[in-house]
Amino acid sequence: MTHIDAGAELDPVHPVPLPETARGLSAAEVAERVARGQVNDVPVRSSRSMGEIVRANVFTRFNAIIGVLWLIMLFVAPVQDSLFGYVILANTGIGIVQEWRAKKTLDSLAVIGESKPTVRRDGTAAEVSTSEIVLDDLIEIGPGDKAAVDGVCVEADGLEIDESLLTGEADPVVKRPGDQVMSGSFVVAGGGAFRATKVGREAYAAQLAEEASRFTLVHSELRSGISTILKYVTWMMIPTAIGLVISQLFVKDNDLKDSIARTVGGIVPMVPEGLVLLTSVAFAIGVIRLGRKQCLVQELPAIEGLARIDTVCLDKTGTLTEGGMDVTELRPLQGTDEAYVRKVLGALGESDPRPNASLQAIIDAYPDAEDWRCTRSLPFSSARKYSGARFSEGDGETSTWLLGAPDVLLDPADPALAETVRLNEQGLRVLLLARVTGDLDDPEAARGAKPAALVVLEQRLRPDAAETLRYFAEQDVHAKVISGDNAVSVGAVAAKLGLTGTTVDARQLPTSQEEMATALDEGTVFGRVTPQQKRDMVGALQSRGHTVAMTGDGVNDVLALKDADIGVSMGSGSEATRAVAQIVLLNNSFATLPSVVAEGRRVIGNITRVATLFLVKTVYSVLLAILVVCFQVEYPFLPRHLTLLSTLTIGIPAFFLALAPNKERAKPHFVRRVMRYSIPGGVVAGVATFVTYMIARHHYTGEGALDAETSAATLTLFLISMWVLAIIARPYTWWRVALVASMAAAFVLVLIVPWLQHFFALKLVGVTMPWIAVGISAVAAVALEVVWRVVDRRFPD
Repeated sequence: MTHIDAGAELDPVHPVPLPETARGLSAAEVAERVARGQVNDVPVRSSRSMGEIVRANVFTRFNAIIGVLWLIMLFVAPVQDSLFGYVILANTGIGIVQEWRAKKTLDSLAVIGESKPTVRRDGTAAEVSTSEIVLDDLIEIGPGDKAAVDGVCVEADGLEIDESLLTGEADPVVKRPGDQVMSGSFVVAGGGAFRATKVGREAYAAQLAEEASRFTLVHSELRSGISTILKYVTWMMIPTAIGLVISQLFVKDNDLKDSIARTVGGIVPMVPEGLVLLTSVAFAIGVIRLGRKQCLVQELPAIEGLARIDTVCLDKTGTLTEGGMDVTELRPLQGTDEAYVRKVLGALGESDPRPNASLQAIIDAYPDAEDWRCTRSLPFSSARKYSGARFSEGDGETSTWLLGAPDVLLDPADPALAETVRLNEQGLRVLLLARVTGDLDDPEAARGAKPAALVVLEQRLRPDAAETLRYFAEQDVHAKVISGDNAVSVGAVAAKLGLTGTTVDARQLPTSQEEMATALDEGTVFGRVTPQQKRDMVGALQSRGHTVAMTGDGVNDVLALKDADIGVSMGSGSEATRAVAQIVLLNNSFATLPSVVAEGRRVIGNITRVATLFLVKTVYSVLLAILVVCFQVEYPFLPRHLTLLSTLTIGIPAFFLALAPNKERAKPHFVRRVMRYSIPGGVVAGVATFVTYMIARHHYTGEGALDAETSAATLTLFLISMWVLAIIARPYTWWRVALVASMAAAFVLVLIVPWLQHFFALKLVGVTMPWIAVGISAVAAVALEVVWRVVDRRFPD
């Protein structure tokens, strides 16, 4: 079958050669433009450069503070008092290596998932990478394709382009030869070609992206929360450190080097230096783990965002069902000849150069009617719910046909609809073939449609969809199926997958956001949803405080994907959906989604958990410094003592806890949740330690008294810190118990091995004071338990 415009003449003997504009550039012209630099060279970056990674990990405010203090300690104190500096070097190195590994993973996945526009050169169409497009290239586009550069339309076959992502206008724009095509827009129906007029940074979308990257940053509650905490810490640190310096260097008449060492020992633990590192490492390892499962995280905070979702909107086609379909039955209506219907369907299949899944199934089932000519075609549109074509049949007669949703094409009273409903209830998809007399361009083209046949299609369910839906149910995430298909059919498919709930025809949904939100809370499956409605439904759910993820693979999902808190696209989806989604499932497996959710929950839940450890240390360090200044006494610790305590009660445990499995759904208000435990916990630890220290000052006298006082205070602070760790590590598993026990054993080893005692300047003197320290620690532990329970009761999640 041939496909021509109405009124065109064919010469079977002498085919008309393609005009120069239709042939595209020649190889020589492409080489000439490449030499002139007229190439689409906008860098596609999925992550930071290596230089940026190093700078971000090395040149931080707290690294500067620690670095200066470390240099001082290298000159005035033994090497064991400078250990904290080597720990910072190791931490920074680990952060750089892990983020570099994550970058490599992201970059390799980005290449796999990169779209390849079709460019016509020397009359031959071929796929090239976006960066290989040159000025004046002829680029072919079809449904779901995104315009990579600005251009002018050269060919159009029912071409409709959505420019809403650029202009905010929701209605698709019909494009004809000579019309402008803007980069960043995408095709919703039809096909055609356009000539590139602006490439690289001159393209409209590239300019928008540059402005966006300059002035905005993807929101991450975790990162912004940590930044807020660090800001508060800085405010507390500066005056406290100044007071500590004055009291230790000028007020107390001590040895200068010892005073400097104790001053540094008071300042260093105020800095939660490992918190930022652990956050970066946790995110980086999350990216690497997901990368192994062929999941491209286009924006790093998307891992966090998906962990916070409480509602996931699923597009049926391509998500719950596989892309392919099979024609299972053809039911002629009103006495129409089945052989004739098969010819019509074959001709319709041939009339669309870019068929969707439904039409592809028809093409596979019915061969082309070679003696039919297509004189006009109307591509499928999600808004219309039908496609169509006008044919010149073999005997010279002309006919116009539509293929689409029966409940859209037929009058509600038509008896054919009753049969359609019965088939839909079995989970089958039904299309109506109808003959019309009107013009295809008429918005009311379906008026007076005469039904000719029902085409029954069977959708292939994804084998992993049911298990994935069960996972979301177990995790208290509400699944909403939102589809453009018939509501009854979608409901039947959802029921087969174990998803129960009310099925709603979206044409009956109210238009006001408040009423729509109520209907969405009550319903589970929604059919006959238009692309604009999908967007409105996401907005309605968000208006009720829901955190919404949207999955999809079709061009009709783009607007909803963009507006959702997290957009998830299938790797085989349209270029437009992949461009706006934060997460792309390159293996097209819906079953990967639980892994992404689990990874996000692991990161956020664990960082919230270990942040409490770091900030308890900051709080008690600031409090101890204030008490030392107020009571005009020596600071109780040297840097080596706090390095040992930080390593055993925070550093090593936090690393393992941050990477442990965690299925708890992420909760909002990160700063409030962390500080409500850290402040009282730090106050209890600081007060108890200082009480022990003051008792020890009265207990010990003579030479070596300060070392004995320090050892007693260190024992108290270690025991209390271990209790905080034991609380944070709950609920216990064998490895968590082993982790806590091994840290305790390591401290005992320091106390009983002579050379470790000397190295860390720790030696318990006598029996009375050590047991007093243990007793004070026990009272503090009880206080911590009471405080934790009161906080949990007064501030429930």
